[in-house]
Amino acid sequence: MVRFEGGEKNREIAAALRVSERSVERWRRQWRERGESGVASKGSPGRPRLSEAQVARLEKELERGPLVHGWEDQRWTLARVKTLVGRLFHVTYTVEGT
Repeated sequence: MVRFEGGEKNREIAAALRVSERSVERWRRQWRERGESGVASKGSPGRPRLSEAQVARLEKELERGPLVHGWEDQRWTLARVKTLVGRLFHVTYTVEGT
């Protein structure tokens, strides 16, 4: 928004952010039409989200420990949490997204 307000050209913004000029054109149009809310990030559209109820259930399952869920020790790793989420809710995350 600061760049738009400062009058920077789409080409300059695109180069600085390493995105296409077309993306900047779209952002600028959304900014003009809806202001800050028009360009606010809505997060990754491809990443499934757990509901509050699912998060509560996951917390309870994590408290029970990895042994209960078939692992040989009591260490929770991101890979194990990712696997547990998949087993419980049939939702796939990357390890980094977990």
